[in-house]
Amino acid sequence: MRILGVDPGLTQTGYGIISAVNTQVSLEDYGIIKPKPKDALPTRLVTIFNDLRELIEHWEPSVVAVEGIFYGKNIRSTLMLGHARGAALIAAAQSQIPIYEYSPRKVKQALTGNGNADKSQVQYMVKSILKLSDAPEPMDASDALAVSICHLQQFRQGDL
Repeated sequence: MRILGVDPGLTQTGYGIISAVNTQVSLEDYGIIKPKPKDALPTRLVTIFNDLRELIEHWEPSVVAVEGIFYGKNIRSTLMLGHARGAALIAAAQSQIPIYEYSPRKVKQALTGNGNADKSQVQYMVKSILKLSDAPEPMDASDALAVSICHLQQFRQGDL
């Protein structure tokens, strides 16, 4: 199984691809999609969509796991994040790949055992689970890998 994890954002969308065969988990690729900050919203969304489509075409993931929206006090930020998530969801849906969504709290719980863990704890667990010598950077890419790992754990537990 190959899983593409996505941590959506308008300034940086993280992605992380892992493969799992039996009990072995391996890192395939990770990074960020970084639309130009001065581009208009529609252009930024097209960048996210197109780059994710290219990743899907290249890696041919079995599933796409997308981090859900964190509901903060700033409604505008939440709405803007929703646009980025929409671009990611459409890229996966157009490829007819199953899509799973996980709340930030669920991802933290799956990796650290604590739904209130901070990002550095999650990043440490990503490094540990994938047996990496260094923590994946930037944080958005590490978060996307965490979403991939969360999905794998849910799949293995039969919670899907």
